[in-house]
Amino acid sequence: MSRIGKKIISFPKNVKISQGADVVKVEGPKGTLSSKLPEGITIKMSDGNITVERQSEEIALRASHGLTRTLIDNMVKGVTTGFEKKLEISGVGYRAELADKSLKLVLGFSSPVQYNIPKGIDVKVDKQVNIIVSGIDKELVGRVAAEIRALRKPEPYKGKGIKYVGEYIKRKAGKSATA
Repeated sequence: MSRIGKKIISFPKNVKISQGADVVKVEGPKGTLSSKLPEGITIKMSDGNITVERQSEEIALRASHGLTRTLIDNMVKGVTTGFEKKLEISGVGYRAELADKSLKLVLGFSSPVQYNIPKGIDVKVDKQVNIIVSGIDKELVGRVAAEIRALRKPEPYKGKGIKYVGEYIKRKAGKSATA
């Protein structure tokens, strides 16, 4: 039995979970999420708790047992509290500003970079150098934050670029003149 897969998911009373033929739908105060269940994986609901079970000991089912449980748990957390990733921009003249449904980033290129924000994601810019990406879908929040970071990854010599808050950038020494 999977150690993660056998953990029980508890959810608050303001969250409604419904199961279709092979789809789990989670509704909460922040929105609605749904996910497809792998074949052979079932969920059992009791008062405020969910248990994820598999029907056999096949390798494919054992591999997706813990994953399915984690995905459902993330959906419950997403519709109740949501997820967020924080990014910071470092570099002289580097900045970000929000315009309607897009993020305008000045990152040292010849022209500003426009990033279109997908539906279901909220982006906030604080002091032109701090970006907060938030939403109810953990995968989408992480993907959007990674795409924004990929526009100008931090370089190891001066540390200029976009990085996650708390991320450590290993610095390299530059060229040194030998006499």
